Amino acid sequence: MLPWKNLGLLLGLSVFVVMLLFYNPQPDQPEVGKMAAIAAFMAILWITEAVPLAATALIPMVAFPMAGILDASTTSKSYVNSIVFLFIGGFLIALSMERWKLHRRIALNIINAIGRKADLLILGFMIASAFLSMWISNTATAVMMLPIGLAIISKMEDEFGKEKSHALALVLMLGIAYGCSIGGVSTLVGTPTNLAFVRIFQESFPDAPPIAFGQWIIIGIPYSMTLLVVTWFLLTRVLCKFDKSLSLDRSHIRKELDALGPLSYEEKRVLAVFVSTVFLWTFRRDLQLGFISLPGWSNLWSGFERVDDGSVAIAMCLCLFLLPSKNGNEPGRILEKDVFGKLPWEIILLFGGGFALASGFGASGLSGYIGEGFRSLGEIPSFLLIIVICLSVTFLTELTSNVATLSMLLPILATWAVSLQVHPLLFMIPATISASMAFMMPVATPPNAVVFGSQRIRIAEMARTGLLLNFVAIVFTVIAVYLLFPYVVGDSIGEFPSWAR
Repeated sequence: MLPWKNLGLLLGLSVFVVMLLFYNPQPDQPEVGKMAAIAAFMAILWITEAVPLAATALIPMVAFPMAGILDASTTSKSYVNSIVFLFIGGFLIALSMERWKLHRRIALNIINAIGRKADLLILGFMIASAFLSMWISNTATAVMMLPIGLAIISKMEDEFGKEKSHALALVLMLGIAYGCSIGGVSTLVGTPTNLAFVRIFQESFPDAPPIAFGQWIIIGIPYSMTLLVVTWFLLTRVLCKFDKSLSLDRSHIRKELDALGPLSYEEKRVLAVFVSTVFLWTFRRDLQLGFISLPGWSNLWSGFERVDDGSVAIAMCLCLFLLPSKNGNEPGRILEKDVFGKLPWEIILLFGGGFALASGFGASGLSGYIGEGFRSLGEIPSFLLIIVICLSVTFLTELTSNVATLSMLLPILATWAVSLQVHPLLFMIPATISASMAFMMPVATPPNAVVFGSQRIRIAEMARTGLLLNFVAIVFTVIAVYLLFPYVVGDSIGEFPSWAR
């Protein structure tokens, strides 16, 4: 173990013991102090990564029952719920796309259709990365896009030299990473932080109507599309100017497409399941689009009303285990049992730890105690608070896990909003979006780390470029929330909902 990780573990244990022994802010409700000690312990371990993130996420299973906050049975329900099954189902569909290379075909076709000049080819890479990240892991998308981009860069370096080609290579690599991060915000399944937000919101406000897939894309898709174009413009015109006489050779893209051949039987089945899933997710509940209201299919039958997005995801991925495959000599299925070994169980456990933490905040009374503390701060304009939230989350996640950071902050933000009589989602949605908008450091997001491994980018270059984009993303987040908030939640910005009282 690295020395700083040892220090993190020692610091976490010391803070935990001291708070457990001496911090008791409400003597008539000792669970408040105990929950604060557990939360501080987990926060330090998550920030320092002194032990694996998933291991830290398991602490509530032991600590909550012993502290008298929640029994083991209730705590365990946080680790297995509908949001977890939505993630599993969506990930299995994504793995089917990867297995039969449908995601690669989609990406190559987008790049080939858009990219003619160098700057347009970069836009093609960014759009392809963003679109795939809406549905599959942004890490997997970056890993898939990297070799395609490197093949083009290598040809360019051979023709023009590394020094002359560096600026264009830098833009292409950053475009892939930033496209993955920006596209992931578009949908609930695009990034783990969005799913963490949905469940923590449900844990914090059980009486509130849940956030559905179709509701989220009302803010997610316009936000991502606009920010993607602005980011492309800044990268190619302002931040990383390159020699316009250079041209990227698209012959590699066309060769890759030719090598894939015509759409296979398996790809057609996977594509049909994928499109059906997106349709069912989007139109499950009524969509209020200003003056247009689109009825959801869940209204057609009373049994459908009990179905949620997680049920849809599992039902559709089960189809992939039933549909036959014609590839190879032995009969098989589109998905086989080996796919379960590829699921990111660490992320799933990290979800559970965050959900359990949110449950513990409410059950122990810590949420109410924090709310009283926030209320004593007096009236602060919500617009200013949203900016502070976006700034804090964006730069905090430059150095820490965005899922872990959001899991710690969302219950506190929910309590803060209630104490100020502000709509809780007005704080929680900007924080969720900002958790994916860290562009400066290689450790900030997996796509950043993937492209940094290409050795075409220096940390100083990524930090300089990412710093401005961080602030641009914050501005766009605030604007998007104020413009689209009523369409997402059905309430006005100034209205404090009855379910939060």
